[in-house]
Amino acid sequence: MVAHLLLLLYQHHPIITIFLVLILASASYGKDDNKDFRDCEKHFNCGVLSNLSYPFWGGDRPEVCGHKGFKLKCEKGQLPIIPSDTLEFRLFRLDQPSRLMTLRLVNSQDYICPSHTLPNSSTESDIHVFGYDLKLKNLNLLYNCTVSSSSSSSTLEQNRISSSYSYCSEYSGSSFYGGDDILESSSGLNRTQCSIWFKIPIPVESFRRLNGDTPDLEQVLGEEFSVSYKYDEGPSICDGCMASKGICGTNLTDPKREFLCLCRDHPYSLVCKGNNDVMNVGRKVRMALGASLGTVIIMSIAFFFWYRHKKRQYVSFVSRSIESVPSSKANMEKRGSYNGVHLFSYDELEEATNNFDETRELGDGGFGTVYYGKLPDGREVAVKRLYENNYKRLEQFLNEVDILTRLSNKNLVLLYGCTSRHSRELLLVYEYIPNGTLADHLHGQRAKPGALTFPTRMNIAVETASALAYLHASDIVHRDVKTTNILLGNDFRVKVADFGLSRLFPLDVTHVSTAPQGTPGYVDPEYHQCYQLTDKSDVYSFGVVLIELISSMPAVDISRHRHEINLSNMAINKIQSNALNELVDPSLGFESDYAARKMISAVAELAFQCLQSARELRPSMEKVVEILKDIQSRDYTAEKAEETDIPSDDVVLLKSGPMPLDCTLSL
Repeated sequence: MVAHLLLLLYQHHPIITIFLVLILASASYGKDDNKDFRDCEKHFNCGVLSNLSYPFWGGDRPEVCGHKGFKLKCEKGQLPIIPSDTLEFRLFRLDQPSRLMTLRLVNSQDYICPSHTLPNSSTESDIHVFGYDLKLKNLNLLYNCTVSSSSSSSTLEQNRISSSYSYCSEYSGSSFYGGDDILESSSGLNRTQCSIWFKIPIPVESFRRLNGDTPDLEQVLGEEFSVSYKYDEGPSICDGCMASKGICGTNLTDPKREFLCLCRDHPYSLVCKGNNDVMNVGRKVRMALGASLGTVIIMSIAFFFWYRHKKRQYVSFVSRSIESVPSSKANMEKRGSYNGVHLFSYDELEEATNNFDETRELGDGGFGTVYYGKLPDGREVAVKRLYENNYKRLEQFLNEVDILTRLSNKNLVLLYGCTSRHSRELLLVYEYIPNGTLADHLHGQRAKPGALTFPTRMNIAVETASALAYLHASDIVHRDVKTTNILLGNDFRVKVADFGLSRLFPLDVTHVSTAPQGTPGYVDPEYHQCYQLTDKSDVYSFGVVLIELISSMPAVDISRHRHEINLSNMAINKIQSNALNELVDPSLGFESDYAARKMISAVAELAFQCLQSARELRPSMEKVVEILKDIQSRDYTAEKAEETDIPSDDVVLLKSGPMPLDCTLSL
């Protein structure tokens, strides 16, 4: 930030910039010389875990800041991995004050009946930092063992790994599992008699469940487990260093990587000496005064030029975005309209909403609060009040006005007008839709069991899909499709709203590269991972809406089981396991009404297609509309009352899991 300001200042006033740099240089003279202390003083992030500190290190955090046994492998957007020479464990949760962490073995399936073509291998966990107060036990897995019948003991017979799975059959009963006691001489087995040997720590409770069946091994090795960790001979060593205003670290010059206390002046073996009084009082005073004076001067002057630069940017942006011709600004305000929509005054809308009375709030979204209002001509309106009148909010404001003035569709909310960009606040005025949102009726304050019938839900699905298909035909991607943006009239007619995130698509391109935006639970995973926005991103979000329509559940609910917090994941699992009845709202008659069951099953199948991870596997919105109308119009009374089996093609679809994402750019 400071470097950017200095560069900007230098472009306009180079002499002043050089003078300020000299001030800063003199002010920083005598500053803390211990670079390691400054590097390790800050906490760090690793993948999706944040605010980590000693004993952990890895990624962009140097080894001197951590402990030798606590290196983390960091990948953007992923849980960290604790690597070792042999086994690797993924770190799911971390409680540093209690020194507890939750782990799971990486690629656990690789340790169950590995390929017979592997060379002789021996793998033993060397993660010695695990505490055993939570009762871990070593699980030994031994494959392709040569044991004579005469030396085979009852212990071995009880601990033989089942070859019931096809990929275990090649070992033909020559493989065993057990604790460390299985390697004792009394068992008649020595690890040198086996070509492959793994030693893996697992909880004692999990160990007791094993009976040699391959499925049991798969489950136990794939489970998460919690362990305590330790990183010195006692907690007093690091605590003592921190009490002396030091930072815990590691001595990289020591082959054994012993503990080192990093202090402001230089490192010590255990604690900082004399509370860092090696710097005399006069030096500290000069440092403080010089640094404070230099910082205040440079930041004040640089901020002035930065503010002036941003103001010019802002004016330039407004000029490009609003004024199509040089005289359009004056003409627009004289006519009281912009892009064909009426320009309201701030005072007019303040009066219409009773000074933005809190009791008139209709909703509170990511970009602004919506209020109920009544205009002098009697029209009821919804007034969106953007949170901040700044550069970013103006961009969203203009984007929504520009999008809505291009469109005319019975299922899109109607924009009555907006305030001028010179207004005290940025306000958008829409037609008022009195019956709330689809989310309200499915799982919100208006939800009542059986009130929203399945035929009504089908109409809502068809009208919403038609509105999105219309947007896509107009080269527009909504980018925030969700049940709270689907408004319902008194007759449950759909009005799709909120176009602040929408994007106008250039012609002849497959995608637009942009930072992912949207609502958790609805965001296309390919868009989130690959930063490639397409119309299929809306298709994914609409798939979540379809699941909400048949389940009456919210897209995200942290009160559900952790594997089912995200509704799309939950739905895919239920559909693939042929447990759709566990997902569907019981009030829809899935169990009792043949026609309802057939329609709901067809909608679930369509939602499954929309929720595919790879966008190429999702249908277009135009195709979605066609399928929904076909489901809606089919004559189910003419079909047999007895439900038939799902065709084989559908079985393949429902059983096939999500494909891995490929971020290769399409040409």
